[in-house]
Amino acid sequence: MQNKKFLKATLLSMALTLGAAQAETVVLYSSNNPETIQAAVDVVKQKTPGLDVQTVTGGTGTMMKRIEAEAANPRGDLFWSGGFGTLGSYSSQLQPYTPDGLDAIPERFRGPDNLWVGTNVHLMVIMVNKRQLRGLPEPTTWSDLMKPEWKGKFAITDPAKSGTTYLLVYGLYKQFGQEGLDKIAANAVVTGSSGTTYKGVGNGEYAAGLTLEYAAYEYVAGGQKEIKLVYPTEGSYLAPEGMFIIKGAKNLEAAKKLYDGLMSKEVQEALLVKNFRRPVREDIDVSALTDLPAMKDVKVYEFDQGEAAADYEKVVAAWNEAVAKGK
Repeated sequence: MQNKKFLKATLLSMALTLGAAQAETVVLYSSNNPETIQAAVDVVKQKTPGLDVQTVTGGTGTMMKRIEAEAANPRGDLFWSGGFGTLGSYSSQLQPYTPDGLDAIPERFRGPDNLWVGTNVHLMVIMVNKRQLRGLPEPTTWSDLMKPEWKGKFAITDPAKSGTTYLLVYGLYKQFGQEGLDKIAANAVVTGSSGTTYKGVGNGEYAAGLTLEYAAYEYVAGGQKEIKLVYPTEGSYLAPEGMFIIKGAKNLEAAKKLYDGLMSKEVQEALLVKNFRRPVREDIDVSALTDLPAMKDVKVYEFDQGEAAADYEKVVAAWNEAVAKGK
């Protein structure tokens, strides 16, 4: 009996040791919220059950500075996700990788020399609370919000405090120049965070807000019938986000597996359905899985993401000038 117990214990110990040996650890640095990370990791683990994903979270800027500071001894293996302009600014910290299935992602959503790849793309929209219009005509363009009757009725986040809002303001600046920016700033309530903007519209504090598609759509999906997403007829602005393997990653092979997983159709579909993150993959039918429009049905005002990053200081200064004029 004692021998049988000893044998069972030995076999169990061997099984646990073997399982530990087969498990692969990967350290994920991420600026995404916990719900989005968990939704993605759950699907990745179905595809790669031996992958142990350890997550460290923080704002995009904070995490990029951390990666830079750790360059001589990287603690993280993969970063997900940040705006293309931000990723380009830290290209020396990125490890090139060319995964299988890359053709499913359009070239405009890939980094130079395969330094990064897009994981999702935000569309900037006008989020409208129809109950708060109170006689105002529903806006259909960015220009509508430049009209005097919209003064104090809509919100926008300070672009110096939000990377995605910066791209929105950059789009306005490129499309309408300083004059258009002055008119928007003169009418807008400027908030300190993206969440304050869309939550303010959802709670009825503002009639409209310039914000992210997925954030606004959460209210629609949640049953708030007074909330509507307006895709301006002059063109929405794109704010794509991507991921990269950290140069010198200690768990390189595991990082590649996580990279492959986050790029996969299964993960990007899950994030679309559960978190309303619009995928970059061309083989996912967004309008079949949600009530969001297909990308081909949305007019987009295109601009170069790299130029947007390079012009950051100039455009933020132009915005601050516009705000000062409007006071």
